[in-house]
Amino acid sequence: MNTRRAKEPAACDTMAELRAGIDALDDALIDLLARRSEYIDRAVVLKTREGLPPRTVGRVAEVLRRVRDAAETKNLDPRLVEALWTVLIEWGIEREATAMDRS
Repeated sequence: MNTRRAKEPAACDTMAELRAGIDALDDALIDLLARRSEYIDRAVVLKTREGLPPRTVGRVAEVLRRVRDAAETKNLDPRLVEALWTVLIEWGIEREATAMDRS
């Protein structure tokens, strides 16, 4: 994981400092997305072994509900979070489906 530290938003006195903070967060998000992708790849192995399909409708709804709730507790727009997670989930399902077709 990236360990670049940045000032808190309220402590930034210049746009350069603010941008450095955003860049640090972007790097951390990339690290987290790469880690999430490793879990998706492992899901291929486990779903194949357990006879599960790439898309589990109940799980998709559960994840979206959980991240919307988490966003609301952080005063983050839940519509934004749901849209982002929908893209992540659909990408993961597509990746799993492609890999499972090859196995």
